[in-house]
Amino acid sequence: MRRLILVTGGARSGKSDYALSRAQALPGPHVFLATCPVIDSEMDDRIARHKADRENGIWQTIEEEIELAATISSLKSGSVCLVDCLTLWVNNLMYHAEKANISFGEDEMRARCEALVRTAAEYQGTLICVSNEVGMGVVPDNASARLYRDLVGRCNRMLAAAANEVILVSCGLPLFLKECVTDQP
Repeated sequence: MRRLILVTGGARSGKSDYALSRAQALPGPHVFLATCPVIDSEMDDRIARHKADRENGIWQTIEEEIELAATISSLKSGSVCLVDCLTLWVNNLMYHAEKANISFGEDEMRARCEALVRTAAEYQGTLICVSNEVGMGVVPDNASARLYRDLVGRCNRMLAAAANEVILVSCGLPLFLKECVTDQP
């Protein structure tokens, strides 16, 4: 069964916990697709805590910062894949483009999201994507941060449009923005 679920919310809202429990309740092989790069000791500690949350033995962890569509395409049919998170994926795309002195803006983000949406439509399993809702705060004070906010917003909108379900988690509570009425994408 093909299903795309987008779980979004603010920082520390409980979205990852919700997505993890939702995924664990589903049958099939479980794949945790981690997009977080190790950049300092604090991030290393966060990653260790997230891994400890998944120590129940059902999870295979794949660390992939950039090529989400290709990685998801390679997974076994019937798998439950939890991508945590799209927000860091956008950050990684911007960072790698900057390091390579390549422009990365709305068009490039749209192309990456279209590829991810196509992959989700072809994926023979359940794909749960976690992303921060970054557009509800103040307008960032610099162009790079504004671009990041805009690209995450673009990504979230495109995934939400394609998703069977969209859940906003606030204060640990899931708010269903888009509910699946059938099992068809």
